[in-house]
Amino acid sequence: MDSHNAPSEKLPVSRPSTANDTSDDTVTETADEGLGVTEKTLGDEPQEDATITAVTTNEPQYLEGLPLVLVVACVTLVCFLVLLDTSIIATDNRPIPLLPDVGWYGGAYQLAGATLQPLSGKMYTYFDNKFTFLAFFALFEVGSLICGVATSSTMLIVGRAVAGLGMSGILNGALTIVAGAVPLHKRAALIGIIMGFCQLGVVCGPLLGGAFTEYTTWRWCFYVNLPIGGLVSILLVFTRIPDQMVKPKVRDVLPKPHHYLDLIGFAVFSGASIQILLALQWGGVERPWKSATIIGLLVGGAATYVAWGFWNSYKGDSALVPFSLVKQRAVWSAALTQLFIFTNLFISAFFLPIYFQAVKGASPFMAGVYMLPNILSQLITAVTSGFLVGKLGYYLPWALASSVLASIGAGLLGTLGPNTSTGTWIGFQILAGAGRGFGMQMPILALQATVKPKQIPVGQAFLSFSQLIGIAVFVVVGNTMFGELLRSGLEKYAPNVDAQAVVASGATAFRSFVDPADLPGVLTAYAKALNAPLLLASAAAALAFFSSWGMGWVDIRQKKALSKGDV
Repeated sequence: MDSHNAPSEKLPVSRPSTANDTSDDTVTETADEGLGVTEKTLGDEPQEDATITAVTTNEPQYLEGLPLVLVVACVTLVCFLVLLDTSIIATDNRPIPLLPDVGWYGGAYQLAGATLQPLSGKMYTYFDNKFTFLAFFALFEVGSLICGVATSSTMLIVGRAVAGLGMSGILNGALTIVAGAVPLHKRAALIGIIMGFCQLGVVCGPLLGGAFTEYTTWRWCFYVNLPIGGLVSILLVFTRIPDQMVKPKVRDVLPKPHHYLDLIGFAVFSGASIQILLALQWGGVERPWKSATIIGLLVGGAATYVAWGFWNSYKGDSALVPFSLVKQRAVWSAALTQLFIFTNLFISAFFLPIYFQAVKGASPFMAGVYMLPNILSQLITAVTSGFLVGKLGYYLPWALASSVLASIGAGLLGTLGPNTSTGTWIGFQILAGAGRGFGMQMPILALQATVKPKQIPVGQAFLSFSQLIGIAVFVVVGNTMFGELLRSGLEKYAPNVDAQAVVASGATAFRSFVDPADLPGVLTAYAKALNAPLLLASAAAALAFFSSWGMGWVDIRQKKALSKGDV
């Protein structure tokens, strides 16, 4: 096989700073730690003999001062733009009105991003972090440009898919860059800043999307990415970004991408993911859930995942997502916690603007403004908890507190009705947002405190994929619950209105034709239908409480090295 002729790969084999480390220095994994070089065997199969040389030093080149601020600011802004794109068309502002495939404007973005996610981790393992990050961002910008100039629905969907491909490698790339830029005990604060500010994109999307649609044109939902992205790209090109892993030369990797990147595994994995995500996208919207198409996609996707599992096991540590990584308790626990916390976030960001528009009669722009309590409380606690974890050392208590508060907050939001006072929904949002902010970066810290540095890119990609697939599943479930309950609610509370016309008109247009006498019943039906997905968000956060325990009780603070006299 080609694995026996594999070129020499320079890979890091240093271990991360964990509770057992005595310093932040890189330690070589070898029987004689006095040597600066170690040799390992890695390749297509566990028994292959391709030699890989790893060179480590005792003085990692970390960033400080202005260069660190610049790198963190740039990657945070990029992540903000990427997450802004996930929800900027969530308000009732359809870019190309009255088209049946409007659901694909968001679906194509999520579908493309989720399927490429695992491969992006492999790319960060073998290619330079900075230029890999810039390559994914360039792809995202190209997709944004296509969307902005789109002249048809098909062109817009293609642009969203291209942007989604770019999105797949940006968030995990940003976190991989941070992992190489600072030692573990300093990452909590920086990851808190990145996650706090970039997640504003999810909740600011409805605000900016509504403003652009209402006051300019929907095209600025995509044009806004271009000037900001250009400036950020220029700054990053001329900024040194350290990489603590010595990677193989590009000319060694490119001739054999199947050997390094596990392209066969990626092809099988992406095929399975596409089938599952298509079933979720079409089910209950374009085709009934019991239709042969949907059942076939779900069964075919599950069978393809099983086939990928056998291939992944055969590939061993060189697989797309090595089982040796995933089976670690802290890793799969972090992935589940990430899935549940971000499901809570996205369901709230998706359905709360509908409540404000449909039930409270707010414009798309004002629906975004009403989300500010959610935005600000989440930002404050994300940044604060990051700094405190860096000082106190333990991330598990914050993850547990986050799940409890986020679950209670979302549960209270699930009680909103037509007559709920402003102070009440503001208070509920503050509680829910603060709860999420406390815990959204904790799974990332748990992963980076557990795995070796060379496994961080693939581990981050696994977390990001878990997050995206969870959001796709739970948002579809929430949307199905909302649709069914709205129809039955209209029959119960507003029997004299045309239920199909109300559902088809969107969150605001029904007010133009519903008789004033029937309007209170319609608003009640809408409010009760929206309660269900918000309670689902509460349940997701509650599940995070149980999954968090597996992340472990680990102190990530810097340990003082013992002097010779202390030994």
